[in-house]
Amino acid sequence: MARFSEELEQCMNEVEQQIEGQLRVIDKVVDRNQWKVIDAFQQHQVSDYHFAGSTGYGYNDRGREVLDLVYADVFGAEAALVRPHFASGTHTISTALFGVLRPGDELFYITGRPYDTLHKVIGQAGDGNGSLLDFGITYREAALKEDGGVDWDAVERGITSATKVIGIQRSRGYDWRSSFTVEQIGEMVSRIRLIKPEIIVFVDNCYGEFTEEVEPTEVGVDLMAGSLIKNPGGGIAETGGYICGKKEYVELASYRLTAPGIGREVGAMLGTTRGIYQGLFLAPMIVGQAVKGSVFAAAMFAKFGFDTKPAWDEKRTDLIQAISFAGPEHLIAFVQGIQRAAAVDSHVVPEPWDMPGYEHPVIMAAGTFIQGGSLELSADAPIREPYIGYMQGGLTYSHVKYGVLKSIQIMQDRKLL
Repeated sequence: MARFSEELEQCMNEVEQQIEGQLRVIDKVVDRNQWKVIDAFQQHQVSDYHFAGSTGYGYNDRGREVLDLVYADVFGAEAALVRPHFASGTHTISTALFGVLRPGDELFYITGRPYDTLHKVIGQAGDGNGSLLDFGITYREAALKEDGGVDWDAVERGITSATKVIGIQRSRGYDWRSSFTVEQIGEMVSRIRLIKPEIIVFVDNCYGEFTEEVEPTEVGVDLMAGSLIKNPGGGIAETGGYICGKKEYVELASYRLTAPGIGREVGAMLGTTRGIYQGLFLAPMIVGQAVKGSVFAAAMFAKFGFDTKPAWDEKRTDLIQAISFAGPEHLIAFVQGIQRAAAVDSHVVPEPWDMPGYEHPVIMAAGTFIQGGSLELSADAPIREPYIGYMQGGLTYSHVKYGVLKSIQIMQDRKLL
């Protein structure tokens, strides 16, 4: 029995022929990143005894210590802090920022408003919840230009003697803009150094790891953070995050994670070490599968008349595929189609709801083995104009294709196409 209509199957075949060259390019990136990860494992002589768990204080946990060294090498950084104790990407980013900022300092994001969940970390007057603002750390941002580029006039005017950290969000978040390539981030670092050499440049690297052959810390970024249930966890790590960059800044972040004077020296891994290592080993290949899926999605939705960003033939620097829909009905059908294609919770029907940390109702498809694991196929969107859906992840290219086809089929069944 046919899974999809003959028309839809024909469109899929045409799109796969169309994107064949792009998929070969992605395979080359996968190879380079896979070899880089293996080299780091070999350099530090990773062995099965490194996978043993630790309890209590976790003193002298050699597996944990070597894991930090491997991550630092993979990301071209002086040091890294990789722990299951980070509850989310937002927690990891918050730890990094609180680690290096002090009362009277200023955080200045030059890539516009950051992702919604970071707004509470930044804070606003009267919050009283322990935000940066509550500790006397101020915040400013420079909106991006209409073409999605950094407004350097605004940045040069905005940097003051109080500006301690420049924030850069690599991915698009909930914006209709291109994500920043590592090359572009390197250019940002160079320009910032000309304005104020001693400033700390921080990058939120979520969704970006292993989509290119180099990482932001290899082009001059001082401090970087990401989530293990996104790209670098390879769909295996069950929780956690990483911070990497210059040794002094990673050390300061470790004091925020645990306590001053204790830092990275403690922290029982509680049986998570093997999964974090194995997830990192698998990450380049799994990320490649997800990126291939995004290319397919862009081409397929474009074939049905929807605007996509990035387009199927554009350079990729993160997992996120944005699709612009005509209205909320198309958007909801898209997200529900992704959920219906899941191996886990396919029977659940997503509906918009007021999710903590977000400013608008959000609809999310997340039939994942790891709760919130956005290296797995998922989709979400705020219900607001313009009606843009954001798809990310996919442990296999085949699964992403299935989700895209399901979404389009639902739209057809509902007479939306």
